[in-house]
Amino acid sequence: MTSLSASALLGHSPALSPPILRRSLQSQLGLCPCPFCPPPHRLHRPITSVAASMSASAPPASSTASAAASSDSMDHLLFVEMGVGYDQHGQNITAAAMRACRDAISSNSIPAFRRGSIPGVSFEQMKLQIKLGVPNSLQGYLDVEMVKSVFPYGKILNVEIVDGGLICSSGVHVEEMGDKNDDCYIVNAAVYVGY
Repeated sequence: MTSLSASALLGHSPALSPPILRRSLQSQLGLCPCPFCPPPHRLHRPITSVAASMSASAPPASSTASAAASSDSMDHLLFVEMGVGYDQHGQNITAAAMRACRDAISSNSIPAFRRGSIPGVSFEQMKLQIKLGVPNSLQGYLDVEMVKSVFPYGKILNVEIVDGGLICSSGVHVEEMGDKNDDCYIVNAAVYVGY
């Protein structure tokens, strides 16, 4: 991206430009004109595809291997759903991870895959990549297959577990609820949806 200013492109001060022209210019420069985003002199960080970032370090493959691998990769990232899950009683990290995934997907609808809104893409081509932030000391106790069962459809390409989440006190130890102590487990989830 060149460092041309808006005033250089317009030939005069952007403050004197009509609002529509200013918004159009901001859009062409990759700047967001809404009042909630950073000032126009700051560019937003570009979003890269999960598949692109994951395959950037991979060695080149043969053409037959590439064709076979394309069904196991996500070439087009549509959106990212995020959620958080807690297990306040019972100290079950899998329950917290499942709640995080449910939280991520529960407020969304994906009609584009069923209605054919994406030309040439069918419902069966939806792919998911799941990234979970789990406290390091609890990662070995996580049942990934149980976490995968949360997703009603879409081919799960991978589940990545990274250091994250939190272990904190719930403030109370309730033996009747299966508590071993007063720990509360928190997991963060990011669900990448694409095809």
